[in-house]
Amino acid sequence: MFGLIAMSDEITVYHNPRCSKSRRLLEILDESAVRFRLYEYLDERPGVDELTRVMGCLGIRDPREMMRTKEQSYVDEDLDSADADRLLQAMAQHPELIERPIVIRANAAIIARPPERVLEFLSN
Repeated sequence: MFGLIAMSDEITVYHNPRCSKSRRLLEILDESAVRFRLYEYLDERPGVDELTRVMGCLGIRDPREMMRTKEQSYVDEDLDSADADRLLQAMAQHPELIERPIVIRANAAIIARPPERVLEFLSN
């Protein structure tokens, strides 16, 4: 799925089509004529290396900052006291644990909650 105008840096959107915030983000990008690559992470399932790269783009050290800690798989995997490596492995195994939507541009990223945050992010 692409908007109309290419930007100088490729934009990737971690998207869950069942998420209203994620769908709204796509509407904003389309309305703004922003070209982007859609990454349906529930199907494409990022590995630990990719998740580590996304953490770096987000500028975070604790994987919980990009996790949905209220998901049942978080409880089932007993992740409350898990270290970063275990959390990343859990997200790779259970991608529903990844917060969404995530927008990545070059070496920077945001969790677009609310989705309108993307407008400021892309204007920088």
